[in-house]
Amino acid sequence: MKYLEDTPDFICKSGDENFVIYSDTDSIYIHAKHLLKHLYPTFDEMSDEEKDNKLEKLAIKYQNLITDSYTSLTKETFNVYKFPWFEHRKQDHWLEMKTEAVIRSAYFRATRRYAQWITKQEGIVKESLDIKGLEFKKANFPPILGKFFKEILVDILKGTKQNEIDIRIKDYRKKILDGSLSLVDLGNPVSVKTLNKYTLRKARAGEMFSQPAKGAPASVKATIAYNDLIRFWKLDKKHNYITQGEKVKWIYLRPNSYQVDAMAFSPSDTPDKILAFIEEYADRKKIFESILLNKLEGLYSDMEWHLNLNPFINKFFIL
Repeated sequence: MKYLEDTPDFICKSGDENFVIYSDTDSIYIHAKHLLKHLYPTFDEMSDEEKDNKLEKLAIKYQNLITDSYTSLTKETFNVYKFPWFEHRKQDHWLEMKTEAVIRSAYFRATRRYAQWITKQEGIVKESLDIKGLEFKKANFPPILGKFFKEILVDILKGTKQNEIDIRIKDYRKKILDGSLSLVDLGNPVSVKTLNKYTLRKARAGEMFSQPAKGAPASVKATIAYNDLIRFWKLDKKHNYITQGEKVKWIYLRPNSYQVDAMAFSPSDTPDKILAFIEEYADRKKIFESILLNKLEGLYSDMEWHLNLNPFINKFFIL
């Protein structure tokens, strides 16, 4: 390869340029664009497929060079020489580098929390989105909001301009606020595993609501409120109370005469009266801000888009 012999010198003289951008256990991720532009002056004019091929060829070249270098490393550092059981192997050791994937773009949030747009996997052209550890993938994140966040993430990975993404977020926010999206879909899914622990006292005669213990999670408070309304409205003959360990959804509520901040519900067994109550008092603005907006702000900040995004958010995310 042209210029290959001066590449180490080029890397060493590149100042603050980061070539290794992520590592975990036995894997390492290399950002090679700067190096490829040095090796191929017309790199920017190449098609995406040509760029992928150049990157893969470079990776394989260095993978082999590093693997070969382990021979002297193992001899000089670990005193390992060729033994009879190594006869069938090219190397005198079991250390071997391997190019796993060509990644056109990636987003690294933290250790084992990332998304990457893979275009080649072990030499095979295979476009895929690999996502690990990001919060929108968790079981307690509303799937419909997770789907939208994923779409935004894909747009960013594929180079969509910020102003286009801004418009998408604004339009989606409008759908949440105007009721276009079902509250059943917007509810936070959760398993109420600590319901008994945080139910300090059941409602007594003449009292409407039970008393949650200090530090009770919002989902538990919402579940206690649901059970209390089932009892108070005498709906327990046709509908079951939510019990410990049951999977439910819960929603933030606006101020109401019952002074309930949030309400849980069972998607398969919720009285129409409670669903109507939730529909009337659901705090869609808080649902958007507490679940989706803070994740989007984190993503924008990581993209260093805050100079454009923060005024943008202040302008249209606040009613």
